[in-house]
Amino acid sequence: MSQAQIENEVITESVSGEYERQRVPESSLKDWKSFLGMYAGEHAAGTEFVIGPLFLTTGVSAFDLIIGLLLGNLMAVLSWRFLTAEIGTKFRYTLYYHLEKICGKRLVTVYNLANGILFCFLAGAMITVSATAVGVPFDMEMPKLTDTMPNSSTWVIIVLVIGAVISVIAAKGYSTVAKAANWMSPIIVLAFIICGIVSLVNLDVHSFSDFWNIWGEGSEPFPGQIKYTFWHVFLWSWFANAAMHIGMSDLSVFRFAKKARAGWTTAAGIYIGHYIAWIAAALLYAVYLKSPEAQAILASGEAPSVAPGPLAYNAIGVFGIIAVVLAGWTTANPTIYRAGLAFQAIIPKVSTAWVTIIAGTVATIAGLFPAFAMKLLGFVALYGFILAPIGAIIVFEYFFGKKFGIQSFYAEKSGTKFSQAVFWAWVISFGVFYFISVQFDVFLSFVTLPAWICCGVLYLVFSKMMQKSDTDTRLR
Repeated sequence: MSQAQIENEVITESVSGEYERQRVPESSLKDWKSFLGMYAGEHAAGTEFVIGPLFLTTGVSAFDLIIGLLLGNLMAVLSWRFLTAEIGTKFRYTLYYHLEKICGKRLVTVYNLANGILFCFLAGAMITVSATAVGVPFDMEMPKLTDTMPNSSTWVIIVLVIGAVISVIAAKGYSTVAKAANWMSPIIVLAFIICGIVSLVNLDVHSFSDFWNIWGEGSEPFPGQIKYTFWHVFLWSWFANAAMHIGMSDLSVFRFAKKARAGWTTAAGIYIGHYIAWIAAALLYAVYLKSPEAQAILASGEAPSVAPGPLAYNAIGVFGIIAVVLAGWTTANPTIYRAGLAFQAIIPKVSTAWVTIIAGTVATIAGLFPAFAMKLLGFVALYGFILAPIGAIIVFEYFFGKKFGIQSFYAEKSGTKFSQAVFWAWVISFGVFYFISVQFDVFLSFVTLPAWICCGVLYLVFSKMMQKSDTDTRLR
């Protein structure tokens, strides 16, 4: 690269402020408060209004839910702190640029495309969540648990408007995303707490045993759902954000952190959002299930809707609508931002703002289809399973690469455009364990960790073989 090209790249990074293809400089690092607000906003957010009720539809018991969530979420926090934040603050690259140095540009393009699209689908589910709240004043028909397609023109218009607003916010970059989360997250957390308290009153809960008996020993799952045990809850809650922590997507976030201990801020979002908020949302649904409308739906052999807007509105009125809208936004914003970075790595000459708008457009189109939100438990497990193994490449190279005798960032050093070691490690680990899941009807979260470890080990073995082969070839 010529000096003129280097200067042009530095100028471009300075203007965009996102540093997509260089280390984040000291002057742009952020303290732990920025991450606290972002994670509290992102994880006490739109998904929680759907996931909580969905847990009830699986017939889970009180012990399996409450203890399973407690321990599974702890594992997620530890993964963020000691893997993602550790590596993110060491190198300060985006996930996509980091991978490019290991895999080569052609292979990472394939991964970036898959990553960006899956993030768009997740953001689309959050646009769906916000739409269920905005639609309440318009007496809009809410999507059912089994719905796939849009059910009205009103639904389409509301989703398009919400998607446009969210995309514009995300396109303004990380600082704007973090600032929006800081403002919104206290409102959302307060709403979840109030929803939980109101639901407890409506369920006549006067003691801990009354609370425990809401789930009791569990029940049969609703039509179309599978039965969850402790291990389902534990592993699902650990890997609900597998793409972000063990999958290393949040390298793009923690590269801005001054210290690796900023990874502990994820606990604020996880235990408020993935614990208190999931349980509070489940309580909202428990109240609804006692209504004549829900009982009639169950009697007909169908599962009652888990649309968050009406559930929150029935509990705390207009404040519930506001909370659900904001909750959808605070999840969709950073998710679209991540998707934009993935697309930007594919088309680096296009500004981050514009590729984020592209990501927001894809997410908005996905939001038109309620299935992404209504089948959120299964979708989250799938996208974590697909993306997590690639994170093992980064983790195993960082912690074990030198001991195993392989060169780090080998694609960059050798000029390789497509790393065969990475490709085959990913394909074999994904293919084998996905086959096991489908063929033997194994819950997908059960095989996420084995697939991740398998990918990391295979990468080390294949890299050792291929790097040695390259060396021998050059010596001839």
